[in-house]
Formats: sequence, C-alpha cells, structure tokens
Amino acid sequence: MPASARSRVGAVLQLLLLILLALVVLVPLLWLVSTSLKGPSEDIFSSPPALWPSQPSLDAYGRLFGENPLAQYLLNSTIVSGLAVVANLLFCSLAAYPLARMRFAGRGFVLALVVATILIPFQVVMIPLYLLMVQLGLRNTLLALVIPQAATAFGLYLLRQSFLAVPVELEEAARIDGCSKLGEWWNVMIPAARADLITLGVFVFIGTWSDFLWPLVILDDPGLYTLPLGLQQLSSSFSLDWRIVAAGSVVSILPVLVLFVLLQRFILPSASSDAVKG
Repeated sequence: MPASARSRVGAVLQLLLLILLALVVLVPLLWLVSTSLKGPSEDIFSSPPALWPSQPSLDAYGRLFGENPLAQYLLNSTIVSGLAVVANLLFCSLAAYPLARMRFAGRGFVLALVVATILIPFQVVMIPLYLLMVQLGLRNTLLALVIPQAATAFGLYLLRQSFLAVPVELEEAARIDGCSKLGEWWNVMIPAARADLITLGVFVFIGTWSDFLWPLVILDDPGLYTLPLGLQQLSSSFSLDWRIVAAGSVVSILPVLVLFVLLQRFILPSASSDAVKG
C-alpha cells in the first residue's frame, strides 16, 4: 500500500475514534438535557432511552426556578467562584515570581514544601480549618468558602513553571526602562503567563463551582447555600422528581461550558510574545 494511502487510512481511523469518544462523552449529557425537557406525562425511563423528548416542555425549569431559590444559589456560587479565581491569580502569581526568579537561601525547600501539600487530602485539614473559621467568626459566611481556595499549591507551581519560561532579556529591558521588581512582575511576567493564568482561573472556577463537601460542613444557613448544596436539596428521598434534578444539573453545567467556550481561544502557548505586546 502506498504511503499516501496508508496516511489516509490512518486519518480516517483517527477520525472514527474521535467520533466514538465524542459520542461516549456526549450521549449522557444529551440524555440529561432530554430528561429535563420531558413533560410530566412522559416516561423518562423508556427502553431504549429517548435522546429527544416526544413532548418537549420547560415545565421542569419553571418549577426549578419557581419553587426553589435557585437564583440565590447561582448568585452565591458566582460570588464565591469569582473571588476564589481573583485571589488565586493574585496570590499565586505574587508567590511564584520570587520562586522563579529571585535567588535566596531555602528557595528549593520552600517550593518542595508547598508542592508536597498537594499530596495531603482535604479531609485531613478539614477539621482544623473548620475550627479556624469558627474562631475567626467566619462560619456561615461566603468568605469561609473563599479563603481555603484563595491560593493553591497547584497554581503556584504552574505559574512558577510559566515564569521560568520567560526570557530573562525581557526583564532586563524592563529594568532598563526603570521598572521595579513589582513592575517587572506586572508588565512582563503577567502578560507572558496569560495562557497559564487563564488555565488556572478555569481550573479554580470549576473546582470552586462544583465543591460540595466544604460548603456542606461550614454552612447551615440555606440563604448562603451554593449551587451543589441547593441541587442536593432537590434530590430528597421523599419527593424525587428526576426532571427537576436533571434541569438543575443542566443549569449547573451551563456556566462552566460557557466559560470554557469563551476562554478556550486564549488558552494557547503564547510564551514571551504576549510580554512583548504588553
């Protein structure tokens, strides 16, 4: 078989494999959307499962927002996730810069100590963290959800590696122009690490948006519930309506999908070109 024919066959097989993987991922999501759009009289457990409702209805979404304070849950999750993203980008980039560029005794030990915390499960520190929040008077506040996510070892390590890839000549040029260390961080490092900053922001947003355990532990006030806790209220064992649960799940997934679609074009290996433009 000629090389060109083999390459075409390989491309076709690769395309078929990608289509198969896409179907494996998308079919459960399509079934979830379909379930949320089925009317009250339609069987949601038909065999085989229908990927499109025979009687489309928005009744589940109307009941979801009309009978439940879902708008408040969405607002709480948006506030917590937004503050966590801003805090992570600020604190992790400020801590990563000296670990990447400045020379001081114990730099490697500090980095190793920070990275080692990734191996510690959250359940290990949950009780001490809870006691700390109680002593600070932050229990039953949204701020108690933001503080544990304000800086992460993963974010610090990711940005340090990104800063290491920035050419030293850019910093030297900024220094000649009269920039201080803080100015070099802001004018050189931040633009150069734009792709990694956006990647970190997306990861932090998704992690905070979907966090269930810590809000369950620290919050008692239903008015402060985030979306995962609010959706958990929908799945009561006494009055379970899978249409409403499916509608709530779709609403919780939608902001993450929109965020990724809007930001995916920025998640590119830009390296020093962004710093030159900045």
